[in-house]
Amino acid sequence: MGGFFGTVSKASCVTDLFYGTDYNSHLGTKRGGLATYSKEKGFIRSIHNLESTYFRTKFEGELDKFKGNAGIGIISDTDAQPIIINSHLGRFAIITVAKVVNIQQLEDELLNQNMHFAELSSSNTNQTELIALLLIQGRNFVEGIENVFKHIKGSCSMLILTEDGSIIAARDQWGRTPIVIGKKEGAYAATSESSSFPNLDYEIEKYLGPGEIVRMYDDHIEQLREPNEDMQICSFLWVYYGFPTSCYEGRNVEEVRFTCGLKMGQTDQSEVDCACGIPDSGVGMALGYAEGKCVPYHRAISKYTPTWPRSFTPSNQEMRALVAKMKLIPNRAMLEGKRLLFCDDSIVRGTQLRDNVKILYDYGAKEVHMRIACPPLIYACPFVGFS
Repeated sequence: MGGFFGTVSKASCVTDLFYGTDYNSHLGTKRGGLATYSKEKGFIRSIHNLESTYFRTKFEGELDKFKGNAGIGIISDTDAQPIIINSHLGRFAIITVAKVVNIQQLEDELLNQNMHFAELSSSNTNQTELIALLLIQGRNFVEGIENVFKHIKGSCSMLILTEDGSIIAARDQWGRTPIVIGKKEGAYAATSESSSFPNLDYEIEKYLGPGEIVRMYDDHIEQLREPNEDMQICSFLWVYYGFPTSCYEGRNVEEVRFTCGLKMGQTDQSEVDCACGIPDSGVGMALGYAEGKCVPYHRAISKYTPTWPRSFTPSNQEMRALVAKMKLIPNRAMLEGKRLLFCDDSIVRGTQLRDNVKILYDYGAKEVHMRIACPPLIYACPFVGFS
């Protein structure tokens, strides 16, 4: 997955860019990057590895070097970005939230056209550079983005920072990953997560549709391509990925989770003493279940947040299992002798659920009931790197 933020402002964009990008940190753990543009300094870029630290700790000390009224930033689970390109379209910086399934095929085709790849990530082609090379085959940005949509299998949303100080935002042609546009006095912004907006004083202006392309200036937005009619947005944004205060397509994440739990609680016939949530995404569902079932909500498991990331994001299964175990701490005082019902978002691999239930019984739970708030997962997802 991954999340990005871009803003164009009448004043310096650096503070909004820094905090807006940081508010996407729950979507990725591998790389972080920022790029700004000013007429005096041109493009200024920085990329850091986030696998053993957080976005703020890497970028806070170097913010003074960034200059300009327009900038883009990303938290990525894939390659190092932004990429800065010089082409017949001019100089531009590009970031993508993408999952290209046919990257090897496209790489071979581009190499056969005598093109080359300058950016390598872990000895592999940088996915964002490949997308940029497809983009510059167009006579203009819109034609180039449509060329990306035409050739890739998977998904791709992008922000492009151009030399005129504007930002082009293009949402995946099937809408699999979102882009939300925000507005405040003297500035516009585009982000993956609308939770970036409130503390920076932006209000949601619009949700880009599938394949829609817009160009943002500090005082207006220009639509470059109308949205497609069909949409295949990733439902796991509401189930798991999304931050509780975010909205996609006008529907709030926490509202959806709460309602899923509420409906389960209203129809469940189990006799339980309390409802509990597996942090983080299971909490909203458990609160809804407690209200629907008319039982109290108890916090019998707490998540240790200062140092442990989400168990889903590490690429190595052994590390995922370790994180899943170490980040959740059971509370014996709230477990012992009780009939507990736990809500969780989903069952993907099942390892975390199995281990958690064992620990609950070891700590004295009388009964453990599990309720899953999304439908059964039947297939792996090739579109957003979900599983």
